[in-house]
Amino acid sequence: MYSLGNLANPEKLTSPLEINPGDDRFLMKSLEMMYLIRRTEECIADLIKSGEINCPCHLAVGQEAIAVGIAHNLNNKDRVFGNHRSHAQYLALGGSVEQLLAEVLGKATGCSRGMGGSMHLYSGDHGFHGSVPLVAGTIPIAVGAALAAKFDNKNAVGVAFFGDGACEEGVLHESLNIASIMKLPMIFIVENNLYSSHLDIQQRQPFDSVARFAIPHDVDSQVVDGNDVVAVEKASRELIQRARSGDGPGLLEAVTFRWLGHVGPNEDIDVGVRRSVTELEAWKKRDPILRLYKALEKHRLISPQDFKNLKQNMDELINNAKDKALKAPWPSLDNLNKFVYAPHRE
Repeated sequence: MYSLGNLANPEKLTSPLEINPGDDRFLMKSLEMMYLIRRTEECIADLIKSGEINCPCHLAVGQEAIAVGIAHNLNNKDRVFGNHRSHAQYLALGGSVEQLLAEVLGKATGCSRGMGGSMHLYSGDHGFHGSVPLVAGTIPIAVGAALAAKFDNKNAVGVAFFGDGACEEGVLHESLNIASIMKLPMIFIVENNLYSSHLDIQQRQPFDSVARFAIPHDVDSQVVDGNDVVAVEKASRELIQRARSGDGPGLLEAVTFRWLGHVGPNEDIDVGVRRSVTELEAWKKRDPILRLYKALEKHRLISPQDFKNLKQNMDELINNAKDKALKAPWPSLDNLNKFVYAPHRE
């Protein structure tokens, strides 16, 4: 299990997904949400290029299936935490496109009141309790949320999304350990895009699969094709149901590939690591959106015109959200320290 094999080989697994036509409602919603996430991030990329956005933005174009597949099995009572690359999780759980765009623009109507930017997102009403830029920073927080959920007895789970680079931080192993010992309802989601910032996983670790870290802590784990929303949904459903039932934590390693650089809107091919134009183009053939569309078309669950209509509707939604976000007010200077210091008490 230490080698990802074909999952890490961009020349493999480009065929249409195996789907159950009886799941057409989930499949269509997944296609819609993945496209919404893709186009929202492309909108953010355009706003960076035009100079409208000045905060660092870590985009996850190409990785949409992971957030969407997992969100299908979560609810607003669950306690989900992201990392520096969390636009997809925020949106998949039901976060507002307009509030996301307003946040990265620094506007007062943003999901964090324009004071957090791309890496500090929040939508508590939808179960998304925050993201931070510190690598692995939200993993122990999510474990604490899982502990609280266990004490509350509300049948909720704690969830942490993080990348393969976070697996080299000691806090992950400490968190796996305590979650296992206490049988917490906790789900660890590794979005293994094979690069930590700019460095290929094979130049950082002796094996490319990070699910091996679950073994010494006796944590149940699964490894899936992260560009297959059906596979992600199934694997996460099994782990989440197990955690909810009190059988302890689970770890899901979803293997994927980000099309853009570590931060910003560019592809950043020449970054001094083993990432080539050929490799990127091969991974683009495993586009999670295109693969699902082809599977739906094969089973006559969608037509080219249907897909065109879907894209037009989502594009209109995003453009309207962008226009509102651009016109939104800036945060008041009166709030400069308001959310930094707690109110003074006698």
